[in-house]
Amino acid sequence: MQILIAGASGFLGQRLVPHLREAGHQVIRLVRRPPRPGEVRWDPTAGVLDGTVVAAADAVINLAGAGVGGKRWTGEYKKELVDSRVDSTLTIARAIAAAPTRPKVLLNASAVGYYGDTGDRTVDESSPAGEGFLADLCKVWEAATHPAEDAGTRVALLRTGIPLDRDGGMLKPLYLQFKLFAGGRMGSGRQYLPWISLPDWLAAVTFALERELSGPVNLTGPEPVTNAEFSAALASVLHRPSLLPVPGFALRAAVGEFGGEALASQRVLPAVLVREGFSFAHRTVGEALAQAVSSSTR
Repeated sequence: MQILIAGASGFLGQRLVPHLREAGHQVIRLVRRPPRPGEVRWDPTAGVLDGTVVAAADAVINLAGAGVGGKRWTGEYKKELVDSRVDSTLTIARAIAAAPTRPKVLLNASAVGYYGDTGDRTVDESSPAGEGFLADLCKVWEAATHPAEDAGTRVALLRTGIPLDRDGGMLKPLYLQFKLFAGGRMGSGRQYLPWISLPDWLAAVTFALERELSGPVNLTGPEPVTNAEFSAALASVLHRPSLLPVPGFALRAAVGEFGGEALASQRVLPAVLVREGFSFAHRTVGEALAQAVSSSTR
C-alpha cells in the first residue's frame, strides 16, 4: 500500500513510519521543509498540498498537531493547538475530495479528550462529547475530516489514549521521576487513565488501516486504571517506591490549565477494537509498563 503520512516527525509518527515500512508498505512523509527522498513538501497553514500526490496514495494517515503538553496553555498556544490540527486536517480532507482518484481511507488522529472528564463512568465510541477545551478541540478536529468523508473516502478517527513508551510521551518524565525515587500519583489518584502499550497502538493503527473500520475508534487498553493504580504499577516494574504524590494545586500552579486537564478522569473502553476482534498484546497496565521500560521502540 502507498501511504501518505502527516506528522511523521512527532512522537508517534517516528515510531509508526518504520512499523509500516517493515510491514511492506511504501510510506511518503509530508514535510514543511525542503523534501528529501520519500518526502513531499506541503503547507497546511496555507492549505497547500499537491493533489497528484494524494491521488497516487492508497491511504492517508494524519497525525499532525502541536504538542498538547509542550507549553503552558496561553491563549496564543491554545489557538496553535487548534489551528495546527484543523488546518492540517482540512488541507488533507479537501485535497482528497478534489483528487480525481481518491485514497481509500483516511486515518485521522484524535484523542480521548473528546469525552471530557468522565469520572467513574465508562465511555466508548457511542458516548457523546464531553466538556472542556480538549473536548471542544477534538470536536472541531474531527469535523475537519468531513470533506473527505463526504467525497466517499473511508474515515477512521483515532481517539488515542496515552501510549506508553519510556522514550516519549507522558511516560518519559514519569520514568525518570520514579527511577530517581521521586515518583507518585497525581492529585487524588482516583482519576482514570486511558493507557495503551505502544506496540498495541501501532498494531491498532495497522488494524484500522487494513480493516473496514470507520468513524471513531478508541485506541486504549482494555482495562483502564486509576492514576494511583498506574503509579503503583510503574513503581513495581521499576522496583521503586511511590511516595511523593503531586498535589492537584501544585500541578495547576506549575503548568496552568493543562494541569487541570491532566487531572481529568477518563474511563475509556476500546469497544470498536474489541468488537472487531483486535488482539491486545498487553491487556494490563503492568504488562504494558514492563514492555515500555524494558525496550526502546525507536
